[in-house]
Amino acid sequence: MTAELVTDVKKVKEEKKDGFFLETLKKLLKNKLAVIGLVIIFVQLILAIFAPLFVSYGPYVQDSTATYLGVGSEGHFLGTDNYGRDMWSRIVYGSRISLIVGVSTVAIGLLGGITLGLLAGYFKKLDSIIMRIVDLLFAFPGILLAMLIIAMLGTSIVNVVIAISIWSIPGCARIVRGSVLSVKKQEYIMALRSVGAGNTRILLMHILPNCTAPIIVFATTRMATAILSTASLSYLGLGAQPPMPEWGAMIAAGQNFMWDAPHMAVIPGIAIMLTVFAFNVVGDGLRDALDPNMNI
Repeated sequence: MTAELVTDVKKVKEEKKDGFFLETLKKLLKNKLAVIGLVIIFVQLILAIFAPLFVSYGPYVQDSTATYLGVGSEGHFLGTDNYGRDMWSRIVYGSRISLIVGVSTVAIGLLGGITLGLLAGYFKKLDSIIMRIVDLLFAFPGILLAMLIIAMLGTSIVNVVIAISIWSIPGCARIVRGSVLSVKKQEYIMALRSVGAGNTRILLMHILPNCTAPIIVFATTRMATAILSTASLSYLGLGAQPPMPEWGAMIAAGQNFMWDAPHMAVIPGIAIMLTVFAFNVVGDGLRDALDPNMNI
């Protein structure tokens, strides 16, 4: 009977999870802006993964006979830059850099933030220590903190990932801590303690799964921030270095030719705008879909 009861409980939990996922997906798909954002992200993923299939030229291939070609030129429908490099190719390969940096920084930031948030929210003795460190990091404006870290480590795309990851940790830690403080007061957590369940099991198997909703929303919106921050740092010369096809660096290179070839700066700017818009609206849609008080 005990084994059957455990099996029935597991089935009920799985059904609830499936139902929750489907319900969340239905609510998300009712949000028109979120659907547009999902389409943009999906297209960018396809272009980034299968980049060689969608371009006719390499992102570093120069042609001195085809410099400053405008949008709609034969063979280069988005034009070329001052070195004759195909703009479409550089935009497509630049999406790889943006997505890799975005995913890497968010993953590292979540790893650090979730760990600190769980410890701070569950253990009172660690709470004041961890949150004072978090408050110290919050005292610095985000982009300034990233610039400070890069100034110490040196200019490279890898150091940009490290800087933005460190910048992402305090925000995630604060969100997770708040969720943990709410969940650990629930009766079933107290019941688990009373039967001798260990702190690690309670944290990882029971508290963390109930904190996933705000973590998912944070991760989605943080992707937009990470991509925009990467472009900003590269624009300032602190991130990707020429000739890497990074969108922020492309804008920095193209600003000197705004009158002769404005597409060199405008096109990567549009790429950044669309990508940041997509992740922001999807994050907003997820927030509304996961909020039980919202009726979409």
